[in-house]
Amino acid sequence: MDDPRTLVSTDWLARHLRDPDLRILDGSWYLPEAARDPRADYAAGHIPGARFFDIDEISDARSALPHMAPAPEKFMSRMRALGVGDGHQVVVYDGAGLFSAARVWWLFRLMGKTEVAVLDGGLPKWRAEGREIEDHPPVIRDRHMTATRQNHLVRDVTQVAAAAKLGDWEIVDARSPGRFAGTEPEPRPGLRPGHIPGSRNLHYRLLLNDDGTMKPPAALAAAFAAAGVDPGKPVITTCGSGITAAILSLALEILGRRHALYDGSWAEWGMYADLDVATGPA
Repeated sequence: MDDPRTLVSTDWLARHLRDPDLRILDGSWYLPEAARDPRADYAAGHIPGARFFDIDEISDARSALPHMAPAPEKFMSRMRALGVGDGHQVVVYDGAGLFSAARVWWLFRLMGKTEVAVLDGGLPKWRAEGREIEDHPPVIRDRHMTATRQNHLVRDVTQVAAAAKLGDWEIVDARSPGRFAGTEPEPRPGLRPGHIPGSRNLHYRLLLNDDGTMKPPAALAAAFAAAGVDPGKPVITTCGSGITAAILSLALEILGRRHALYDGSWAEWGMYADLDVATGPA
């Protein structure tokens, strides 16, 4: 299932680890309750050559919403500083297995970069296999990057509200069933419980195996079907703040489905009293 544009295995990465045009990024990010410091974890040990991609810093600082996608100019600047540029094959991993790395994959795709893949199973699988780890940062050489924002891959609140009303796109929420139904509290204060009216619920964990790897395509398709997602419609993915929605987007890309990500997600929708909210199961 190795595909340098979507998902690659630890075996694939081990074979290509010393390729001169390979760039590896640690895109770890965690919810506060995880009590983990991703940058400190990176410093303590990472895949050889990996650079740390700070999801919160490489974002739109003008927005009050968490880690919204940055402007192409900021993205290019930060990637040049990491030595990532045009012509590089990028592989992104995270410390949870497959969690936040998909968000970094989606950001690269949003910026028009297609030679980017997520490491299936991430750092936990790499470590479990006894593969090489280092604790010093790589030598970084500046590399020019160009980026062109692909607006068809992202949706704002107005576009999502229109889709909810018209039903021309399926809206699929990656949060847990309890958060979707409004029976569990939101991790961010001040947000109403519930979900976007008309949306479907497909918890991102249902797309993953027990070892944090992604399920095969047939199982991914079955999961979307079981969630009631119409296979004939394009999909808007959403979640709490645009992180796990990208796991759904990655799965849809593997399946060859048209998709876009609601970047504001519930951090935005749940904040505004003038937007309708539904509760209970889909």
